[in-house]
Amino acid sequence: ASAWAPVASGNNHRGGGGGAAASPSSCRPIQSRSATALAGSMPPLTSHYDEHLPLARDAMKFIDDSPDPFHAVKSASDGLEDAGFVEWKDDGGEDGSPALVPGGKYYFVRNKSTLVAFAVGSNYEPGSGFKIIGSHTDSPNLKVKPFSKRTTTKDGGASGAIQLAVECYGGGLWHTWFDRDLGISGRVFVRDGETGKIRQELVKFDQAILRIPNLAIHLQTAAEREAFKINKEDHLAPIIATVVKDSLDRNNDSKDE
Repeated sequence: ASAWAPVASGNNHRGGGGGAAASPSSCRPIQSRSATALAGSMPPLTSHYDEHLPLARDAMKFIDDSPDPFHAVKSASDGLEDAGFVEWKDDGGEDGSPALVPGGKYYFVRNKSTLVAFAVGSNYEPGSGFKIIGSHTDSPNLKVKPFSKRTTTKDGGASGAIQLAVECYGGGLWHTWFDRDLGISGRVFVRDGETGKIRQELVKFDQAILRIPNLAIHLQTAAEREAFKINKEDHLAPIIATVVKDSLDRNNDSKDE
């Protein structure tokens, strides 16, 4: 199982002495008076956007349903079945798997983490060759360790909280995981209460049940602050929406004329 980030948090830790500190919400131009006035002069969205929205929504649903490799395989398998593919198992046909015939479309799953789909050409003949397209289903995440419950600090003292022991998987942008609402998803092994056999099950908690908090600035050492160092002039410059930028440019051109 692994932790994943379904929702970005709008909270921020304010540090330093006196004075006002800007929150992320103040970087939303649609909330400002000038942006509200500008909205009336922005060009309407043309109809061609609607043509791409169904595909975009399908992609968003797939991403939401596939926070880990196991769920990605399940989502892709469901999509293949909707497209007419039939599940096939390479065990000699003992389980009733369909026979491979020209024009057929099939898929099979290994270990709930690998998916292979293939289609046999209608005019296929032995020796005529084949094409392969490959991809991966994994992505950077925080993998929950087998013995994951942590209630003490490194020096053995009580932390007053329950933490999950995790390990980094892949080359993630780990600083983006701080101060975000996190859920848990993945594969677990459970023992059947009636048969006593071990089986695999998929779990996915969409609720925000975990968080990796940033430490308040007054409790950080200089070395810890250096580890999260950013260039204040370059890295904190917000990117304005393209449609708003185009409208601002047009308004400025009209004033110049």
